[in-house]
Amino acid sequence: MIKKANIEDIRKIHTMVNNAASRGEMLPRPLGELYDNLRDYFIYEEGEGAIIGTAALHICWEDLAEIRSLIVAESERKKGIGRSLINACIEEARGYGIGRIFLLTYQVGFFEKCGFKIADKKVFPQKIWSDCVKCPKFPECDEIAMILEI
Repeated sequence: MIKKANIEDIRKIHTMVNNAASRGEMLPRPLGELYDNLRDYFIYEEGEGAIIGTAALHICWEDLAEIRSLIVAESERKKGIGRSLINACIEEARGYGIGRIFLLTYQVGFFEKCGFKIADKKVFPQKIWSDCVKCPKFPECDEIAMILEI
C-alpha cells in the first residue's frame, strides 16, 4: 500500500536510502534533510509497518518538481512497486498543477519505461544552485538528468 510517510517512518527511510547509497545506487541523504522534507515522501508499506519502498516529490519551482530517493528493497524489485511510487509522485504533481518532473539517476532504462526522457542538467538551474553545489560530486556529476512533461 502506498501512503504518505509520517514521522515514525523517517529513520527507516534514512536506512533504506543510505544503504542504497553505499551500493552506489543513489546519493546519501542526511537524517535532518529527511525530517525537513517529510511531506515530500511516499512509502510503500507491507504488513505492520514494513517499508519496502520509498520516493519523494520535491517542489522546486512553480512548474517544476523533482523525484528524489526512489528505492525499493532488493528482494521486492521487479514487482511494480517502483513504478507505483513514481505514479504516486506524478499524480501529486498533477494535483499541484506542476507540468514538469525531473530527476537525476543512474537507472535510465527504468525511468524511460516510466515515460521520462534524458535532459541536459543545464535546464534545471534551480536544482544546480540549491542542491548540486552542496554535493561532493559537484561539478563532476555522473548522474543522468531526465524529465517528464505531464
